[in-house]
Amino acid sequence: MPAPVSLTKQPSEVPHEEAAPRPVDNPKLPAPGITIEKRRPILASWLTTRKDFLATARHVGANVGYAALYHGLRTCSGVYACRLALRAPRGAVRLAGAASRWLWDREAAPLRDYAVRSEDVGSYLALSRKRDHRVRLRGLVTVLASLIGLGFALTVYVMAPQWMWAFAAAGVLALGYAGQELDAPVIGPAVLKTEVQKLTSSIVMRALGAIGDTRINAALKKGGDMDGMRFVSEICRDGPGYRADLDLPYGVTPDDVMEKREALASGLRRKLGCVWPAADPDEHEGRLELYVGDRPMNETSKPPWPLLKDGTVDLFKPVVFGNDQRMRDLKVTLMFAAIVIGSIPRMGKTFLLRLFLLIAALDPRAALYAFDFKGTGDLGALESVCHRYRAGEEDEDIEYVVHALRELKTELRRRAKIIKSLPRDICPESKVTPALASDKRYGLHPIVVGLDECQVPFEHEKYGAELEAICTDITKRGPALGIVGLFATQRPDAKSLPPGISANAVLRFCLKVMNHQANDMVLGTGAYKSGIRATMFSRRDLGICWMSGEGDDPVIVSSAFVDAVGAEKVVTRARTLREAYGNITGHAVGQLPDNAEPTFDLLADLERAWPASTDRAWSETLCERLALIRPDTYTGWDAKTLAAALKPLGVSTEQVWGQTEDGQGANRKGVQRRHLSLVLSERNGKPKP
Repeated sequence: MPAPVSLTKQPSEVPHEEAAPRPVDNPKLPAPGITIEKRRPILASWLTTRKDFLATARHVGANVGYAALYHGLRTCSGVYACRLALRAPRGAVRLAGAASRWLWDREAAPLRDYAVRSEDVGSYLALSRKRDHRVRLRGLVTVLASLIGLGFALTVYVMAPQWMWAFAAAGVLALGYAGQELDAPVIGPAVLKTEVQKLTSSIVMRALGAIGDTRINAALKKGGDMDGMRFVSEICRDGPGYRADLDLPYGVTPDDVMEKREALASGLRRKLGCVWPAADPDEHEGRLELYVGDRPMNETSKPPWPLLKDGTVDLFKPVVFGNDQRMRDLKVTLMFAAIVIGSIPRMGKTFLLRLFLLIAALDPRAALYAFDFKGTGDLGALESVCHRYRAGEEDEDIEYVVHALRELKTELRRRAKIIKSLPRDICPESKVTPALASDKRYGLHPIVVGLDECQVPFEHEKYGAELEAICTDITKRGPALGIVGLFATQRPDAKSLPPGISANAVLRFCLKVMNHQANDMVLGTGAYKSGIRATMFSRRDLGICWMSGEGDDPVIVSSAFVDAVGAEKVVTRARTLREAYGNITGHAVGQLPDNAEPTFDLLADLERAWPASTDRAWSETLCERLALIRPDTYTGWDAKTLAAALKPLGVSTEQVWGQTEDGQGANRKGVQRRHLSLVLSERNGKPKP
């Protein structure tokens, strides 16, 4: 039995016998020898780029021109003269009153009154003598001025009477100017300005204290520096707003501030759309980069899209498609990626999809597949350059899309075989390269497929499973084979964006959504908890979204606005480029897709893959056996995918008891053989078993 442990200190443990504490900070410890320097710009930002300079010049020139027109019209029409003449009597009274106060030395009257009340005889006599001297001198000046003025007036009246009227008019106008009210001037500003409060360190600290973070508040009480909270550079102008860089207290991250963005905006006394806290990707995790715009992002004038009037596109290179909060250009690379766009209705989702298709249209090598299941013709401007195009959700529209995607699936398989057969010196990375895309011998040109309201085809009773399987294959294998899939939906959920698509999409764009489930469905699991929240956008933030997948961190972007008229102009230019390149095919020349047979029959394949001598089977087992039969079609299927594909066909899934490999019993999702046989018998017109 172990000896009992004593809770009392032994003699060697008594405080006065304890050894002196050993310091852990070595004074000879060398410094890292790394100094981070940030050079301040020599010139203002608007002087460094042609775009910013022209924007500033246009703004100043517009204000100057407007003010000149505003005041010139009122001056020439006599409006200002009439207003000043009406105020001349009040100005004359004010002038007479001011002259009287000056002549009789009224400004010193309070001093003399004070001397009388305090019975200070000496001060009063001195002030009185001073007043008498001033009054005599000022009286003399007044008399001389009056005589000279009267003589000048008589001389002008006799020698040049026409000038008398000019001097009289000028005098009336001067009296009118003196008679105007300070809060209602006769000649007011042509451009009314509402001054935006200058951002200062005290305002930033006030705002950070308003978000209610206990660690930030504790640091503010201590003065900040004790807990590592400090500004690391001067607050400066950055684009149409201010930028402040500061270190947060230890343990606080920019995500903590982003979560309280509304409270931060209240502390800054700015609209929510002006306040954009973010992390600095080039610094440590406690560095906050706070950008405060002069106007909300949805009210700031955006620069025009660079490709609106001129230019071509190489889909393998980054292309400008929008701007960030500071109105800096943001780029996206469409190749080697599948794209998901999600939002609630009327937030600019279709406009963003059309913008990406316009970008693809300006690459003369690319073939476009545009399918508008909303049926409103929002993608109609692209019809003249599309290899396949359809607008609508009727059965004939769905059948057209099915045939087009079957055609595309055949093309996908062909490309895979070609890339597999090419030598390494031509295809070193087993994927489509810019050189291969430009070589017409291989037929590996870029293909861009856009589906607006993609939930419509995926939920179709007859073709939904097949369309979902083809689109999932495009999402998984398409990027390496030069095929880009764009899927836009206003209802981001598991049915609208199947797991095979949402989990494998590289680029994600999320405009306003209503809850965290939709947010994470588009931007990826955990995005909402990480502070990447599209729920913070308002209904007025049209075209503003979170972009994830381009770069290390998600960013907020406002996509370029191209209306229907602008889209038609871009497509006209794209059509000319394609005619010169020789890439006007398919729908653009009136050709329809071949009515190919379905790529697979799920019920027949399921019957073929069914395990022998068993009346029920787990879904996961069936998926494994299906993948052995058609690996190109069923690879990656799971129990949820199988259930979603079987439901429109009338085969239900349920809990099925079975045994695992180690002989243990388990209850999992599965299918009963009799359900499958019943549906097959009904479809083939045979008697029910």
